Amino acid sequence: MAKKESTIANMVLTLFIITGVAGVALSFVYNATKGPIAEAKQAKLEEAISIVLPEFDGLKEAYTVKPETGNDELTFYDAYKADEYVGTAIRTFTDKGFSGRIWIMIGFAPDGAIVNTAVLEHKETPGLGDKMDVAISDFPNQFEGKDPKSWKLSVTKDGGDVQAITAATISSRAFCDATRRAYDSFMNKNNGGTK
Repeated sequence: MAKKESTIANMVLTLFIITGVAGVALSFVYNATKGPIAEAKQAKLEEAISIVLPEFDGLKEAYTVKPETGNDELTFYDAYKADEYVGTAIRTFTDKGFSGRIWIMIGFAPDGAIVNTAVLEHKETPGLGDKMDVAISDFPNQFEGKDPKSWKLSVTKDGGDVQAITAATISSRAFCDATRRAYDSFMNKNNGGTK
C-alpha cells in the first residue's frame, strides 16, 4: 500500500478537526463545572459572613458601595437579630497583594469595631503571604475586636499597630489596605458608625 503524501490541505483539515474536538470538549467541561464552582463560591461567601459577624438570624439584601479608592465596588451585608442591627459584613479587596488582587470579608460591629476577618480569594505565595488566612496562621486574629478609630490599620514598619507576617510585609500591607477600604466605606455609609 502506498504511503499518502502530506499536503497543506490535509494538515489544515487535521488541525481543524483536532481544534473542533478540543473546543467541544472544553465547552462540555466548562458547562459541567460552572454550576458546582458557583455553588462552592456562594457557600464560601455565606460561611465567611457567618464567621465575621456576631450571631444573627437574618441578612438584609446585599448592596454595593463604591469606595473612594479602587475600581470595584464593595458588597455590604447588614445583619440583624430579632430586628436589631448587629453588624455589617463587607466583601472588600486590594490590588496591592504580592501576586495581585486579594478579596477579604471584614465584619464590623455597629460602632465600627472589627468583629472578625476571613480571606475569600488570593494568589499569595504559599508559606509566606498565604499566612493571612486564619487556617494557616494567627495573623488575622490581631484584627478581632480592634477599633480602627484608635488602632492604626498599617504595619508597624509603617508606624501602625499591625504585626506583619514574617517575610511577607507586602501581603500584610495589602490585608491592611483592604481592611482600611472596608472601614472607610462603612464609616462613610453609616455616618461615622451611627447607623
